[in-house]
Amino acid sequence: MAERPIEARHQRAPGHQQENNLTRPELTETHGTSTPDPVFSCLTTTELQQNLKELKQRNRAIKLLFEIPSMRIIVHSLSKYVVYQIVIMRSGSYDSRRVSIERRYSDFARFHQQLLEKFSEELEEVHFPRKLLSGNFNPEVIAERRLALQDYLAKIYAVRCVRYSRHFPEFFTGQEQRHAHGLLRAGQFKPATEQLQATLSLLEKVAPWQSPTLLVPTLCALAVGHRDLDELEDAFTAAHRALPAVRRYGLRQYRAPLLELLVDVGYKLHRPVAQLQEELRLFRDSERGLVSFTSLKELVVQEFT
Repeated sequence: MAERPIEARHQRAPGHQQENNLTRPELTETHGTSTPDPVFSCLTTTELQQNLKELKQRNRAIKLLFEIPSMRIIVHSLSKYVVYQIVIMRSGSYDSRRVSIERRYSDFARFHQQLLEKFSEELEEVHFPRKLLSGNFNPEVIAERRLALQDYLAKIYAVRCVRYSRHFPEFFTGQEQRHAHGLLRAGQFKPATEQLQATLSLLEKVAPWQSPTLLVPTLCALAVGHRDLDELEDAFTAAHRALPAVRRYGLRQYRAPLLELLVDVGYKLHRPVAQLQEELRLFRDSERGLVSFTSLKELVVQEFT
């Protein structure tokens, strides 16, 4: 049978929306030159201009913006301190959801000291808001410090080696990680998975350039929490997402427990798990005597203690 002309192959039924590389939702990078897609011949000038505009927006460099819109005073029987709400967002139209955390001035000060120990030369021009001996709860002082801390976050983010360091995501997610794993150890699986999901969103936002290994502990903890809640689809999805990084970066302590959970949950979901089962058998044979095999739950509850 003769091949249909190119123009005919690109015809669509009325009302059918055409798909092309410029309308995919994921963020893409382009390098060099490429041959124009024949489907463009079916687009009007206005549609082409709109597609190119959307492509440029998606290809804009990702940049984090920090805002400290509010603060509150916490009073305990033996202590009193101010916590600042930090709102984190990405610049550009592709990020419509903000996330926020709360940190004390002492958290900022500890973070800055960690950075100075490693990046003192790079931070010579970055000034941290000084500590006051009195007047810390004066409304004017609090408002002034709020703006100073907001400016501080913007300046350290501008230093490439800082935002690529492990200290950067730790400042924004460490407390939340420890809290979530504490809930998991206490058997409070519902609030634990909610906190873990929020932490995962934070990690993806503040450190998208970091190694995927950064996400593995959170994904594994999510898999455990969802399984214990009998949310098997969510457990399988989280574990399956963690597996490529565990394989690629040689995280041996996670591999067998993760495969074991995937096989167990996969059977219950009637998924094909023969390959995962074989991978688990081969890994255990190769690592016999080198790795102490524990369950994924035992592994994750020991994290962030």
